[in-house]
Amino acid sequence: MKPETLAIHSGNLYKSTTGDVTPPINLSTTFFRDEDGGYSGGHMYSRVSNPNRASLEKVLTDLENGADACAFSSGNTAGMSLFQALAPGSHIIAPDDMYWGFKKQLQSIFADTLTIDFIDLTDVTGIASYIKENTVMIWVETPSNPLLKITDLLAISAIAKKHNLLLACDSTFASPCLQNPIALGADIVMHSSTKYIGGHSDVLGGALITAKMTPFWEKVRNIQQIGGAVPSPFDCYLLLRSIKTLPYRMRGHCENGMALAAYLEKHPKVEAVYYPGLPAHPQHEIAKQQMSGFGGMLSILVHGGAEEARRVVNTVKLFAQATSLGGVESLIEHRASVEGPDTKTPQNLIRISVGLEHIDDLIEDFKQALG
Repeated sequence: MKPETLAIHSGNLYKSTTGDVTPPINLSTTFFRDEDGGYSGGHMYSRVSNPNRASLEKVLTDLENGADACAFSSGNTAGMSLFQALAPGSHIIAPDDMYWGFKKQLQSIFADTLTIDFIDLTDVTGIASYIKENTVMIWVETPSNPLLKITDLLAISAIAKKHNLLLACDSTFASPCLQNPIALGADIVMHSSTKYIGGHSDVLGGALITAKMTPFWEKVRNIQQIGGAVPSPFDCYLLLRSIKTLPYRMRGHCENGMALAAYLEKHPKVEAVYYPGLPAHPQHEIAKQQMSGFGGMLSILVHGGAEEARRVVNTVKLFAQATSLGGVESLIEHRASVEGPDTKTPQNLIRISVGLEHIDDLIEDFKQALG
């Protein structure tokens, strides 16, 4: 089935006794055992599994063409669970512009157990020189946050397979509708489902999808079930509701993102536009090969430094000055101030999550804000 059909029907795993077309919310934390002590309904305790979570994991697995999925209470928890599954002393290769939340995790929570090299993964020829005896994983983020770098997944998966390394890909900016890393050689895909998968800025969530059932994946599943950082049944219900419109929302985000990027690229007060759909983007050709659309995320550099960047984000009217991304409403932020004093993000960078408003109104808002 095509993504539009899977998004609507894949999560409908069972027939309700009341005949609901939309699966009901199962709030029970525990489930009946049968006379033999088993669980005929397939669920024992909601930390371990729940009908709503099982439906969510099923549809995410199908959308990514994977073998299994684990849903978590946030994107950060999803990534952290993957890092927890690695043996102490393991070495990870990660992008130099890795999402700051994961970078903070590796530099603080895992500082005593894991070692990391943060490198430019767009330079594929240089990756092999960082592989050590204890290297176990290459972590890729494409498109990246906030510089919108595109990493060549086919090329890096070849390196990972040659050296028997796990390849994990944060595909949050793309969503399962624009990019399927497993089809390009990734072993595990990560999503912050808070973003495009949720799509309405009203639910936290994260997910990992595996290409194959492996002993390492069993470690990840154990951390999810025993650690218990899982989404509530209502959160799973909201995410399942949102996924039904995901393919169509992504088309709107792509259309608006491309149009706004093209407008800003020509504006005299804009120094640079980072958007993989623009032919001027350094990895545009790679993006064309591995993505079916270029998404609704872009970043710009404005002339005038941090002061001008702050003025612009304080002057727009339709764009909400708020962090996060992927919602139906357009968001904007001065990214460096979010990431803190040790950020490497340029001080004149503005990150934009282009929503589903009419593009003419969005362009008009930037026109008046830039002056």
